Amino acid sequence: MALPAVDGRQYVYRVYAPEDALLADLFWEAWHCHDESALPRAWDVFDAAVIRRVG
Repeated sequence: MALPAVDGRQYVYRVYAPEDALLADLFWEAWHCHDESALPRAWDVFDAAVIRRVG
């Protein structure tokens, strides 16, 4: 999952979830992980995220 941030960068997170997980749940999991870090704020817009299934 890649989240764009206010500094113009994209931050990438691996979210572990069951195959039937909702994309919105994956987004919020990554967003909260980013939000709790010291990195610049990520955009909290679902449509801005890039979500790819790995494996």
